[in-house]
Amino acid sequence: MKRSLLSIAVLLSIFACAPKGQQKVGQQSVNPAEYQSNNQDNMQQVRDFLHKAGVYFLATVDGDQPEVRPFGTAEIIEGKLYIQTGHVKNVAKQIAANPKVAICAYDGERWLRVKATLVEDPRVEVKKAMLDANPGLRSMYDENDDNTAVYFLKDAKATISSFTAAPVEIDF
Repeated sequence: MKRSLLSIAVLLSIFACAPKGQQKVGQQSVNPAEYQSNNQDNMQQVRDFLHKAGVYFLATVDGDQPEVRPFGTAEIIEGKLYIQTGHVKNVAKQIAANPKVAICAYDGERWLRVKATLVEDPRVEVKKAMLDANPGLRSMYDENDDNTAVYFLKDAKATISSFTAAPVEIDF
């Protein structure tokens, strides 16, 4: 049952992220230091869900092909929810081409779906905060390298659902 629910949730994330036609979005111009989410409590609820799930799935697109892979980092830093990856990975190249993503996670009872735009934050202090919160990544990343990439979620719309309760809508 868990595996089936997780499979359904991953497929929903993939389809939520699939492009409409051949539209190319590109990186948005946002100053990370000036952007502030409109609801810290909602963001904390999503971060806590992702931590409880342990692994979540990030969906991007590569041309007209949806791509999904497991992630584990999710931290609130300076009032924004961040994730982390490496610039050398295909996922970073896909985010650069189209920063609209979908996230899906399952905590054993409920599932979370998030649609957002990722904005890269190149500041060393944010990279350091992410790596300090996830010390297991230090064997692969360093805040001073050219590989570490951190992104915050902008204009995020999340839904927490289950088979037994009404969906909860969360914007941040």
